[in-house]
Amino acid sequence: MSTTLPRPGASSRLSWSALRDWRPEISSEALILLSSIFFAVLCNGLFWRNAMATNPGNGLFALSLFTLLVGVHALLFGLLVWRWNAKVLLSVLFITTAFAVHYMSSFNVYLDADMLRNVLATDHKESGELMTAALILPLLGYGVLPTALLWRLRIRRRSLGRTFLWRGVFLLGVVLVTAAGAMASFQNISSLMRNHREVRYLATPVNYLIALKQNMSSASPIKHQPKQPIGTDAQATPRAAGSKPRLLVLVVGETVRAQNWGLNGYARQTTPELAQTGAINFPDMHACGSSTEVSLPCMFSPYGRHDYDEKAIRNHQSLLHVLEHAGISTLWRDNQSGCKGVCDGLQIERLDDATLPGLCANGRCMDEILINDLAAQVRAKPGDRVVVLHQLGNHGPSYFERYPAQFRQFAPTCDTADLGKCSREQIVNSYDNAIRYTDHFLSRTIASLREMGDYDTAMIYLSDHGESLGEKGLYLHGMPYAIAPEEQTRVPLLMWFSPGFAADRRLDLQCLRQRTQQRADQDNLFPSVLGLMQVRTSVYDRSRDLFADCTTQS
Repeated sequence: MSTTLPRPGASSRLSWSALRDWRPEISSEALILLSSIFFAVLCNGLFWRNAMATNPGNGLFALSLFTLLVGVHALLFGLLVWRWNAKVLLSVLFITTAFAVHYMSSFNVYLDADMLRNVLATDHKESGELMTAALILPLLGYGVLPTALLWRLRIRRRSLGRTFLWRGVFLLGVVLVTAAGAMASFQNISSLMRNHREVRYLATPVNYLIALKQNMSSASPIKHQPKQPIGTDAQATPRAAGSKPRLLVLVVGETVRAQNWGLNGYARQTTPELAQTGAINFPDMHACGSSTEVSLPCMFSPYGRHDYDEKAIRNHQSLLHVLEHAGISTLWRDNQSGCKGVCDGLQIERLDDATLPGLCANGRCMDEILINDLAAQVRAKPGDRVVVLHQLGNHGPSYFERYPAQFRQFAPTCDTADLGKCSREQIVNSYDNAIRYTDHFLSRTIASLREMGDYDTAMIYLSDHGESLGEKGLYLHGMPYAIAPEEQTRVPLLMWFSPGFAADRRLDLQCLRQRTQQRADQDNLFPSVLGLMQVRTSVYDRSRDLFADCTTQS
């Protein structure tokens, strides 16, 4: 009896041939179920950690939660995924989810509508800083490999009638199994949904799909609508003949939290230059949101957090438009990612792409670019003026790029955008160095205003939101406001007035210093600026004007 042995290399050729010809057929319902299980098991580590922390070691609760998580995705995909779009749609979900998993797990991010709005509004410079080598493995494991496998499959063809019949049976079965799974541990599941509602923002990819729908139905980077006018009745109080024009500079800070602000009593003196200016500091200041996309429109709106209506805020004009209605010209100078609709239709000067030697390099500029040629820009239009300087500030995660080398006071520093490669000490050092540079920038702004003797000048500095630096495992910002830690919502507020401005407005600065002992929030900005600039309008709310009780003239 003879045996024919395979020729050398034949086995490997057969294996490659078998792999090349491997094209299993699968129904669209089976594909939906397998994809839902893949997402539930492999792409929801942060969800599982937070959910199971409420009932540690409870196997039945884990099984119920698994059934619920798979069922929710299967129901959603059962409505969206069909044979004709399955491969393209699921490929997009695999790749997108890979990004989501990486950033959620790296920074402990909750992906709600506001956070997705931040993502959609991110410019190429911000997104470029987040593209680090740490993204490679998640992108391969959660995105590229399942996508490659998906495109090897053949999806079973059916007639139209059988397609809808099987899909109806599938959805009914998913509903029944999901309901049974939830009922198996109903008390614990309902407690989780009631007491820890924020956990739903961790369930991926259903979290960003729902957030996308919410953004498509509201004023957002996806859906942009003309602003409805407000304060069209605004009038500036007539000035005495021979009065100097007023110049108010509003500095909108970025990602500076109150806890690391030297003037607030921080262990480190991160604001030594401001301490010498006589500026008035408000230590108990609270932001309207935990991200720029929320806080910036909110602080320039009459609606604010006290009567929060996101649709009204985004659909209506801002404080700057009211000032323009009153004849006070405005200018927005930007070193960041735009004004988020606050200055729509008004004068804006984009400086983030400037190329001024000594201040700009590699597509970014230091914040001092905002005061370069400021006096000339102000004098280009006569009369009272309000100028907004929008800082790059402490925008993370690349804190080390937010200050010149001479401000590297606290060391060692985190010199990478990949915070996972740095100790918490290094991250905080870099963050504090960036605040130290903001201190210098603000002091230089005040010095520039002192030199403008042909104007009565004033400056208000207010950061848009704070930042988490590792507390409770959280980094960066953008947590849902209801559960956002105070590191993300307490911010600095600082004011400076030239003697001429204070005298002309009859400001009692001692009274204002006493007011700093009380709580303040970003809702105060809108009426306070109108009051300071003596603008009369129906949208002015005296009860929230920080200056109302400290002036002897309305």
